[in-house]
Amino acid sequence: MSLELELAHLASLIAREAGDLARTRRAEGVHLAATKSTLADIVTDADREVEALIRARLQAARPGDGFLGEESEADPGETGITWVVDPIDGTVNYAYGIPSYAVSIAAVSGTAVPGEWNALAAAVYAPASGETFTAARGHGAFLGEQRLAVTSETPAGALLATGFGYDPATHDGDLATVRAIMPIARDLRRAGSAALDLAFVAAGRLDGYFERGLKPWDHAAGALLVSEAGGRVSLIDTASPRPMVVAGGTRVHDRILEILRDET
Repeated sequence: MSLELELAHLASLIAREAGDLARTRRAEGVHLAATKSTLADIVTDADREVEALIRARLQAARPGDGFLGEESEADPGETGITWVVDPIDGTVNYAYGIPSYAVSIAAVSGTAVPGEWNALAAAVYAPASGETFTAARGHGAFLGEQRLAVTSETPAGALLATGFGYDPATHDGDLATVRAIMPIARDLRRAGSAALDLAFVAAGRLDGYFERGLKPWDHAAGALLVSEAGGRVSLIDTASPRPMVVAGGTRVHDRILEILRDET
């Protein structure tokens, strides 16, 4: 078995265990631990507990690997491989009892900086549905045993997904972007979990996705799912405090990028 497949298998096992813990804690009741960038940007006790579990399992299985997570201090490691982890992507959904959240785990090589790393393996687990999306570099993307492929044709317009930042000061700009892109859209979804949006692009459930202000752990796993399903992913405006992620099949991805360039 190749290293990429081994890493993907490990990521999927740990993601499922972590997601089951998150689901259990949700059933017991959510307790807010803190807010982050704004009052709307929350972290729950479960986020921290789930990340601690993931980190412990990875450390036991692969001591020396690096770690970059949302809720704990980064560790560059010694092996050249770093795990990029979002313990609960979609925390606001999770806190409200909306079943659109996921555990996202990716393994990357090189520097743990988006656009500079080489993604090796990924797992996105949705506890509410029990679905596990996995990818290994060069080996494709899968939902369980089913190989995934992005959509290639959108004759009725593209079904797109996006998200908005927590800071109200950014909303006008995000809405202006939506207005610019809507002419190519069949409809728009805003589900609240970047990891799941990207997994759904990989699975052909969405034709494309765009969002500003994501953190590395939000898109590390999902981006590999899309690329291994035959799609394209771009990270643009990287000098901005709110870079943009664009993902989709080739035509949709390229059309969104064209629109965004015309707007700037």
